[in-house]
Amino acid sequence: MDTRTIRRTSVTLPALNEPGLYLSNVTSLEGGRGRLAEFHYADADLRDLDLADTHLLDGRITGLKAQRTRLEKLRVDSVEFSGCDLASLQWTDSKVSRAVFRDCKLMGASLEDVTLDNVLFENCKLDYSTLTRVRAAGPVIFSKCSLRETTFSAADLGTAVMDACDLRLTEFDGAKCRGLDLRGNDLSQIRGLASLKQILIDQAQTLQLAEALTAELDVTFGEDLDDK
Repeated sequence: MDTRTIRRTSVTLPALNEPGLYLSNVTSLEGGRGRLAEFHYADADLRDLDLADTHLLDGRITGLKAQRTRLEKLRVDSVEFSGCDLASLQWTDSKVSRAVFRDCKLMGASLEDVTLDNVLFENCKLDYSTLTRVRAAGPVIFSKCSLRETTFSAADLGTAVMDACDLRLTEFDGAKCRGLDLRGNDLSQIRGLASLKQILIDQAQTLQLAEALTAELDVTFGEDLDDK
C-alpha cells in the first residue's frame, strides 16, 4: 500500500489502485443498505448534503460542493476527497480510516467525536473550525494546511503531525498533545500553551513559544512604561 511519510509519521493511503478494483460513477452517496463501495462521485453541486448511518468504502469524491453539510455516524474506509468545498460542515460521531483530504475547503467546520486513523489533510483550508473530542487513534498528518483560528477542544492529538501549516491563533483547549509533532511550523501565535505538554518541536521554536506565551499572558514590558 502507498504511504505518505513526514519525519517519523507515516499514513497509509487509500488503496484505490489495487488490481481488480474498478470505481463506478455514482450520482449519490446514499448506497443500498447504508453502504457504498467502489465508487467515484464527481462534480456535484448541492444545496444540502445529509448523510447518516452510512459506510463509504473504496472510493473517490472529487469536486463536490455543498452549501450545508451534515454527516452523522459515518464510517469512511479508503476514500479520497479531492477539491471539495463543504460549507457549514457538521460532522459527528464518526470514524475515518485510510482517507485523504486534498485541496479541500472545510472552513468553519464543526467536528465532534470523530475518530481519525491513517488520515492525511493536504493543502486544505480548515480556518475558523472547531474540532471537539476528535481522536487520532492512528497517524494523522496535516500538511500545508491553513488552521487559522481553529480550535482543538478536548482533542487527542498524540499521533498527529502538523507540517508547514498556518497556525495563526490556532487554539489547543484542554487537548491531549503528548507526542504531537509541531516541527516545521511558526508557533508564535498559537494559543492554549498549557495543553501542549510533551509536544515535539525543534530547539529554534522555543523562541516562538516564548512569543506566544507572552501574548497569551498579556504581559506588560517595563521598558514600555512611562516612568514620569
